[in-house]
Amino acid sequence: MNQNVIAACHCGAVELNLTMPNGLEKLRRCNCSICSRKGAVVASVKIENLEVTKGREVLTAYTFNTHTAKHYFCSVCGIYTHHRRRSDPTEFGINLSCVQGISIEDYLHIGYMDGKNAHPKD
Repeated sequence: MNQNVIAACHCGAVELNLTMPNGLEKLRRCNCSICSRKGAVVASVKIENLEVTKGREVLTAYTFNTHTAKHYFCSVCGIYTHHRRRSDPTEFGINLSCVQGISIEDYLHIGYMDGKNAHPKD
């Protein structure tokens, strides 16, 4: 994978520039209450390696429980693009389905972490 990639929501109103010096890192799914409903395969990038280049004004943040994690969605098309991680607030989780050039079918083998019963911040 290239070091710099673009991620976007479905309608294109939100675009992210991602710097990924080591390619896709920390691939995962999670079975916690929000992640199980999103169903996304997620990779991580450091906070400083994500730049919202388009659509900051249409991003909507959702928080719950401890309000540490912030889940970002396009308010136009409703697609989850990324979230500030609760288990590691120095990183964003990125929805792989939003990353240009990714075929999500190549990542169906990614297993689940048990965020429902063993979240590292609980």
